[in-house]
Amino acid sequence: MDTSKDLDEHTMADAWAYLQAQADAGVPLKPNAYRLAFADPEFLLRRETRGIRFQLEMLKPDLDQQEQGIENTIVVFGSARFSAPEDAQRLMEQARLSGDADAITLAERHLRNAHYYEQARQFGRIVATHSAALPENERLYICTGGGPGIMEAANRGASEMGALTLGLNIALPHEQEGNRYVTPSLSFKFHYFALRKMHFMMRAKAMVAFPGGFGTLDELFEVITLVQTKKASPVPIILFGSEYWKRLINLDVLVEEGAVSAADLSLFQFMDDPQEAWDAIVAFYQL
Repeated sequence: MDTSKDLDEHTMADAWAYLQAQADAGVPLKPNAYRLAFADPEFLLRRETRGIRFQLEMLKPDLDQQEQGIENTIVVFGSARFSAPEDAQRLMEQARLSGDADAITLAERHLRNAHYYEQARQFGRIVATHSAALPENERLYICTGGGPGIMEAANRGASEMGALTLGLNIALPHEQEGNRYVTPSLSFKFHYFALRKMHFMMRAKAMVAFPGGFGTLDELFEVITLVQTKKASPVPIILFGSEYWKRLINLDVLVEEGAVSAADLSLFQFMDDPQEAWDAIVAFYQL
């Protein structure tokens, strides 16, 4: 006799098989009151079921990480637009062959910023190498937004050392896939930015922000605010690439104008060397 678990699995299999058959046949899915609620996309995508979708985006990555032993992460943020050195060099060669001044200017910028990709890659390698020697429940795993550029670089470095790496991707109007260096079983896709940010912080033991754009700034200040307001435990917050960050934002103005206290500026630190960044994390946790 089937157990209740077997019956549940059988029911779920039938429900999803029906949906798959509809899709394979190219038959538009129509509202169906008799369809099981959990297998009814029309129902799950209603405005009224948004809370359920929040719960699902909270639970799925959390349970999957628990099952794979992911307890501690180091989150790396940074631009999706910075190229690997080899790709930047190839762009430059193509631009020079074309003789297009605009293409050459763009290629020069890619070459100028490619060292950040290489430094993020080195940082991922350092974390993975040192973490491998730690007890399994204390290991630190590189976690990124799962996209290209700096995110790819950090995942790549850790992956090259044989470590599991995480990617928390987001569905955007211009579709992107998780980069190839994220461990497939740890490559998650989110609809809600809020839930994605929560997952970044849930296991984060440090945050390293490489040069980036609006997304990087958003994530950086979210973390600083959570730590400042004690909504999150203190963690090392490292702004990698001091020239970039100090040119972009003058945070001393906040102190001068009384918007934050001088002590708040100690919540983060500027660094320019991957080993130095790792050493700061080691010192913080006395690893």
